[in-house]
Amino acid sequence: MRHKTREAPVIAGLMLTSLALTNPQAPNHMQVDEVFTRWDRPDTPGCAVSVMQSGRIVYSQGYGAANLEYDIPITPRTTFHVASLSKQFTALAVALLVADGKISWDDDIRQYVSEVPDLGERITLRQLATHTSGFRDQWSLLRMAGWRWEEDVVKQGDVLDVVSRQRSLNFPSGSEFLYSNTGYTLLAVVVERQSGQSLSHFADERIFSPLGMRQTRFVDTHTALVRDRAYAYRLGDDGAYRLNIPVFETVGPTNLFTTVEDLARWDRNFYTAELGGRSLLDDLHRTGVLRDGRRISYAAGLVHGRYRGHATVGHGGADAGYRSEFLRFPEQRLTIAVLCNEPSSDPDRLVRSVADVYLDGAESAAPEPLVSVPAGTAGSSLTGSGDVVGSPVAALEKLTGFYRREESDLPLQLIVREGALTILTGDAIGMLVPLGADRFRLAGSSTVGTFTWPAEGSAALQLTGPVGGRYRQESRWRPQADELTRFVGSYYSRELGVQYSLTVQGSHLTLQHRRLGRQVLVPTYSGGFFTAGFYLAFTQGDGGAVDGFTISTQRAWKVRFDRQ
Repeated sequence: MRHKTREAPVIAGLMLTSLALTNPQAPNHMQVDEVFTRWDRPDTPGCAVSVMQSGRIVYSQGYGAANLEYDIPITPRTTFHVASLSKQFTALAVALLVADGKISWDDDIRQYVSEVPDLGERITLRQLATHTSGFRDQWSLLRMAGWRWEEDVVKQGDVLDVVSRQRSLNFPSGSEFLYSNTGYTLLAVVVERQSGQSLSHFADERIFSPLGMRQTRFVDTHTALVRDRAYAYRLGDDGAYRLNIPVFETVGPTNLFTTVEDLARWDRNFYTAELGGRSLLDDLHRTGVLRDGRRISYAAGLVHGRYRGHATVGHGGADAGYRSEFLRFPEQRLTIAVLCNEPSSDPDRLVRSVADVYLDGAESAAPEPLVSVPAGTAGSSLTGSGDVVGSPVAALEKLTGFYRREESDLPLQLIVREGALTILTGDAIGMLVPLGADRFRLAGSSTVGTFTWPAEGSAALQLTGPVGGRYRQESRWRPQADELTRFVGSYYSRELGVQYSLTVQGSHLTLQHRRLGRQVLVPTYSGGFFTAGFYLAFTQGDGGAVDGFTISTQRAWKVRFDRQ
């Protein structure tokens, strides 16, 4: 099931540099094939991979099936939906309009998109591109409003409608980083209104055609025909594959279709700068800066990072069953692209495993220690001044439980697992590595947590870094059935245009919505509940009566519902 190509150099006369990189022809390509062993079968979905050196494909391969119904294999020319990998091309379209003198990165979005309400903040195009605008994420808002992925077609107008209803941001613009697809939909609208063309047509004319990316396009209707398309799949409960295809008709944050071979032509431009010029490309790589001067790792659709001591620049994507990763090692002029059509494929891991084949003499990252605590170790009482390094499990237990983020009401949970303090937030699980007195680092992250004790017996946790915010420890709440009756009623959100009904069923409070169905609300802390990725925090008016609640996800905070 392998379909590989090796291409002649696409950069005439360019000297290949190989800083800490082996000769790209030397590695045994069988090692790359071994990375994809799981997907190298005709009866499963799979992946395509391309390895590039200075924009030249040195190895390209397909594994698995692009279409299980017709036994069509994946090849390097198979076209994939690449989800958020789309964002760098949307950012480039904006940058080209900036170069044309039609817009500026520092312009307020309301200059171009009148549907955006006045939220008391100036929100620039640069902030939209770097996810520092504070806009609530469109997918979270639409999900709260009852949209069902794989069933409901999401159009650009639907996103603009929900944006127009918003009355607040997650945070003041420019003060924090929080990934938000909304910003890239709005950037696509800017391109459309300032160029007089859809993003699809503009990108084809100004980006894809000049670069020779003949199988790359933004698709703004889900019924469009896409040549050599890979369909996406997921395993059903019965162990059989089912189609798992997004039905979006909104572009900007997503809905780009491309191939690993076309991505090599995009990669080449980072070295030749034939499209846009060097200053424009440098601008795309410029990372965002927060109001307080902190610099983040996200630029304009590109994320800066490090792997094995080497600088990286790239982006990945995930929509329905599609997964993608495009990662450059600019110092080595090495780039790896992996596109897959099954949700468990994990192209981020696959890309790094392929990189291991080609990187030589790299600085190896030390493995994160498992923070096990030997039995009987003496340590701090964790009263606010002790050293937590080597703390016994009994001491760590004092830090466990639910914590509530003050800015968003989002909870996280701390548990002790295998002798280590472990953090649970959303779908993330990570060990906290002791750093010293009352300080931990989230393993594999730059996030640092510091504990304080503002009240007797109750801890507060300040997280700095990608998972930032201040959390306070809350007592676990287990209400009786009669306590739940005070929450029963109908609640309406003007920001979403939807109504929820809350009832008590047996010993559980339940949420009912005509499209979301009935959801059991699980108590977390006093007045707080969790269900299906949503966090509800009830509020009280004068006299202590419940007057509504706010609902939050990781990317959309405190959307208001008022009791009717």
